[in-house]
Amino acid sequence: MKKINTENIYSILQEKVVSWIGSLLKILPNIIVAFSVILLFILLSHLVKKISTPLLRRFFKSRTVVDLIGTSIYLTILLVGVFISLEVLHLEKTVTSLLAGAGVIGLALGFAFQEIASNFVSGIFIAFKEPYQVGDIVEIDSYLGEVKKISLRTTSIMTFQGLEVLIPNKDMFTKPFINYSTTPTRRLDIKVGVSYSDDLELVTEVTKKALEEIDGRVETSEVEVHFEEFGDSSINLCAKVWIHFTKNYNFFNSRHQAILSIKKHYDENSITIPFPIRTIEMQGKS
Repeated sequence: MKKINTENIYSILQEKVVSWIGSLLKILPNIIVAFSVILLFILLSHLVKKISTPLLRRFFKSRTVVDLIGTSIYLTILLVGVFISLEVLHLEKTVTSLLAGAGVIGLALGFAFQEIASNFVSGIFIAFKEPYQVGDIVEIDSYLGEVKKISLRTTSIMTFQGLEVLIPNKDMFTKPFINYSTTPTRRLDIKVGVSYSDDLELVTEVTKKALEEIDGRVETSEVEVHFEEFGDSSINLCAKVWIHFTKNYNFFNSRHQAILSIKKHYDENSITIPFPIRTIEMQGKS
């Protein structure tokens, strides 16, 4: 067996360590400058974001847009600082590799996370176009409620049952939805049936009078009453009245008042709201 020469190994290691220390000392000024540049750009990005946020709020009402632009400015300045630091350290090839790798990674992530990417892009379009805002009453699919938060990926809707629903922005941007808050008025349709023995002209007059007395009615719009069909047990009509719509509570309260008022006026004028009548015939001996 050959005997290992520990003195040679020690000398080789010593030379390597001395070489590494020498190389480190040579690039130490560059490392200090690169670190200083990174620190400077971090402070600069925070400062620019802090100054630009109030300015952006003057041009954009949407908080989401302001946050998006502010974050983009912050990251851009930070990336510039990183690339300058790499240049100071004479790592130009690393910068090129990073840019090429970022492109490949971005393409791969785009295919892997298409749904997330589409929600993100839809969130940007929603932030700029503002088809709805925080506080609006919207209905999409089977969800009806108040918009509580708009992020770049989802929209938070609080239903009137107190449940929070997160709707992907892709659905909010591509699917049809109803925004009840964009118009100041809304029509209330009340359907009711009256007896075949009632005077229909009196029914029309009493129904109009009942709806004219509810709170929040748009007085410039006339109350409409239209008979629709001969039902099994009643003649059915639809009464239409326009109300001022500021919150969804107004709509529910106005419908509540309308039903109470119609029932009260029908009772006072002896107008009957019949219930379904069924006749059962028994064949054979009982």
